[in-house]
Amino acid sequence: MDTTARLVPTRTPPRPDGAVIVLHGGGRGGARPVSPAQLSVLRMIPIAHRVAHAGRGRLAVWRLLNSVRGWNAALTPVDDVRWALGQLRAQLPPATPIGLVGHSLGGRAAILSAGEHDVRSVVALASYVYPHDGDVDATGRQVVFVHGTADRVADPEKAFAAARRLARTAHVGVVQVRDGDHAMLRRHRVFADLAASFTTAALLGRPPADPHGPLGRILDGASCTVA
Repeated sequence: MDTTARLVPTRTPPRPDGAVIVLHGGGRGGARPVSPAQLSVLRMIPIAHRVAHAGRGRLAVWRLLNSVRGWNAALTPVDDVRWALGQLRAQLPPATPIGLVGHSLGGRAAILSAGEHDVRSVVALASYVYPHDGDVDATGRQVVFVHGTADRVADPEKAFAAARRLARTAHVGVVQVRDGDHAMLRRHRVFADLAASFTTAALLGRPPADPHGPLGRILDGASCTVA
């Protein structure tokens, strides 16, 4: 099985105003290759489609399949993100804004890549992070951490600690999804809608319908809980 990173297109309009890379989570197996059929990959397909739909033909959306399943010192998902960004820069007009949407370890890769050239926004869904992962110079970026209150895999307190540290340079919002679990099976539509709405607002400058609603508050760098 192939052990190189791959970009899978979801929607690629000819002249996009922005681009999005959707990042799946990790799993057991360390250096084992990623299978397109593994659950961590499959659960990001509807989110990629939701982002593409919200973009209304103005966003190009790809899913990134990592080189390997886990996170190790020799090759991490951050290396795959950097490779993917290089691929997009070669295809898109210069300075096309890019958004990252990642789940679990994909959320960690997105946060650690927030300072990369042309990245403008990051959505970290149920991110498996450590507080020091927020020590990134992400000046000018818009970032949101979305975490379920019932997550028993990725510690929400570590995610929120990373968010507070990242807020020293970036514009950061935090959303808690009541009863949301790590796999996003419960309240999946809430996770997907927040990812799509935040990304399109950040990349396309689309204001929220309700500036005082959840999206308006997180774009303003606030914390909120979605019932």
